[in-house]
Amino acid sequence: MRRTAGAFFLALAVLLLSSCQGTESLTAPSVGTVSVTEEELALGDIPEYSGDPYVEVEDSEPDFTEEELTEEPYESYSELDGLGRCQEAQACVGKETMPEGERESISEVKPTGWQSVEYEEVDGRYLYNRCHLIGYQLTAENANEKNLITGTRYMNTEGMLPFEDEVADYVKETGNHVMYRVTPVFEGENLVASGVWMEAESVEDNGQGVSFNVYVYNVQPGIEIDYAQGDSWEAADDGQSRSGSEDSQPEDAGEENAYILNKNTRRFHKPDCSSVEDIKEENKGEFRGDRQELLDDGYKPCGRCNP
Repeated sequence: MRRTAGAFFLALAVLLLSSCQGTESLTAPSVGTVSVTEEELALGDIPEYSGDPYVEVEDSEPDFTEEELTEEPYESYSELDGLGRCQEAQACVGKETMPEGERESISEVKPTGWQSVEYEEVDGRYLYNRCHLIGYQLTAENANEKNLITGTRYMNTEGMLPFEDEVADYVKETGNHVMYRVTPVFEGENLVASGVWMEAESVEDNGQGVSFNVYVYNVQPGIEIDYAQGDSWEAADDGQSRSGSEDSQPEDAGEENAYILNKNTRRFHKPDCSSVEDIKEENKGEFRGDRQELLDDGYKPCGRCNP
């Protein structure tokens, strides 16, 4: 029996409604990462977040039809829905679709539920990133509002990025193509997605090189999120909830700054940082723009110069 997107979304809605019990926040019992079947999805039996950034769907077997599999590169981004929310994005990724020039600014895009808020315990400080449904490194999309959602730092770097890197590395090494589909999953009229559904299958070798089907949770450990509007708070040791600091960006946030990139370690540095001298030329890059863009793209600030 073929799984449908409608059944998947219905199941997730049932799960999230039952788990929230009157709130919009996701909580998590201790469960391991398992594979969810189509029948379990229909019953809403997808496990809640329990420490793993994603859960497999259908034993991680992607669900592309024979008609969808192609070696012809393309990109397709759905229109925003009535609430301005992103929908499914699909592409046949190849070297032809990957970026050749410098990445441009995406700071002008404000996805639904976007809030600028920071917490000390979040890597890079900012809770939310402008998350590409289809990563920039795969299709070179910059400020495409149909391809950017409000996603946690954790979902962006721990959940989605490893799968994006897997696809990018495979394409670069083989020159083959990969079918790739990402769908944000929203509960009801929430403006922030509860997670994203990611599928990929390498075409020329029938999935031998790349094959996955996963649901990635849009969560941040230690932070509770109201998915209706994007509000958030942390639970302190004394049991009291404390909100993050909104609009408490560094003074240079939104301005164009110069940074040196280590493309191997995916860290960025101030130009005069002593660590820059140790970066191999083939791994070195330059970036001019908003610091947040680098964070959105999965780069981490150098611990020595703290750019």
